[in-house]
Amino acid sequence: MSMATSRTDPLTLEVVELIGSVVARYYEEYEQAAAEHSLTGAQARVLRLLSLEPLPMRRIARKLKCEPSNVTGIVDRLEARGLVERTPDPSDRRVKLAAPTRSGLATAARLRDSLDFAREPLAELSAQERRTLRDLLRRMVGDDDA
Repeated sequence: MSMATSRTDPLTLEVVELIGSVVARYYEEYEQAAAEHSLTGAQARVLRLLSLEPLPMRRIARKLKCEPSNVTGIVDRLEARGLVERTPDPSDRRVKLAAPTRSGLATAARLRDSLDFAREPLAELSAQERRTLRDLLRRMVGDDDA
């Protein structure tokens, strides 16, 4: 089967449509949950990322696939609210890391807890089905060995 055919077969088109629906619902719920904490969706995503580990601006930008200058503005606003602080990187003092404050970690946890999206539908899948779905999604984003 040629590449042109494989991209337009009904099954592929249906899968693409379903992925689009999942992404749209995820962003809609993320924006709602963020707004409840007086955050934009982008601020909430940066805070969630930093709650996993402090990161330099460039890494945040790479992970969120956006411009470092955008990340700087987002971190500035989170810092002004006392949710994030900039600290020197212990391994390279010239690099600044964005790190969540205690308040930022608490907000990130409340945000995570308020996101119900997909919890119920995922709960209907067996553990093996969830693992299979995770592995397929990892392959799709090129993260096989995560």
